[in-house]
Amino acid sequence: MSTNISPDLKPVALIAGPTASGKSDLAVKLAQRLGREGRHGVIINADSQQVYRDLRILSARPTEDEMGGIEHRLFGTWDGAEPCSAANWAEAAKAAIEEAHAAGSVPILCGGTGLYIRTLLDGISPIPAIDPHVREAVRELSTEDLRARLVEEDPEAAGRLGPRDSQRMARALEVVRSTGHPMIYWQDRQSGGIAGEIALHPLVLLPEREWLNARCDLRFERMLDKGALAEVEALLARDLDPALPVMRAIGVPEIRALLEGDLSRAEAIAAGQLATRQYAKRQYTWFRNQLPQSWPRADNKTIADHDFFVSLFQ
Repeated sequence: MSTNISPDLKPVALIAGPTASGKSDLAVKLAQRLGREGRHGVIINADSQQVYRDLRILSARPTEDEMGGIEHRLFGTWDGAEPCSAANWAEAAKAAIEEAHAAGSVPILCGGTGLYIRTLLDGISPIPAIDPHVREAVRELSTEDLRARLVEEDPEAAGRLGPRDSQRMARALEVVRSTGHPMIYWQDRQSGGIAGEIALHPLVLLPEREWLNARCDLRFERMLDKGALAEVEALLARDLDPALPVMRAIGVPEIRALLEGDLSRAEAIAAGQLATRQYAKRQYTWFRNQLPQSWPRADNKTIADHDFFVSLFQ
């Protein structure tokens, strides 16, 4: 995922960071500045919740006013009944980027889903389907057992992953058990990424934690006031599989508990705020540690688009 700003390659801007960090506003400002310079910017969503049509409010999808007259792509594109995998999104994002370049526009990727971004830039590892029995056995292990088994069976992955990162430890363990090869074997065989085909202009927003947590708390409470209850009611009325990503999105389980009488409004707000803060913390950690250190970071309190995207205007 190295930065490639060769003048021979077409530009792609990337604004990444945790939820509520101000990515959408900055992307619009950047596109508007491109417009003032006689160029055209297109914002392409890279958030795994904003892709779903059913989650306009809970995903904080930009409103028409917030879009500021800028073209937005891949927002609300998927129906909630159809899961959008990283591979699905990357394929659609590649097409959107190609269309923007063909029209002489600058694509601006904007979102907080690291797996989406990594898949688009680095490609996909050709990991075979996991044996269901292996997956079931791995998922039954406690976090402590997961860690111990992974140290034995894939020490390289164990060294990279945090001791409480149960989801990624489980994935690494099921891969080595099902395929006979460790995760790094498959990662070294990634293909289909576009990193070498574009001039990437990235920015990672990593605000001060207290500032970010306060924004997360305020955002969730405002969502309830803006119609999140009706949004979840409509989603529940579809009787979708509870395992679908749209049904597990931040805020959906908490509001469902409120609608079903298991939580009071105050309890649902507190639970939703906690889930949002925890999600932002996981994103923050991922973006801080998993992206190239050469990519610029900013706290988003005083920055302006020209401070970090000056190379787009040269």
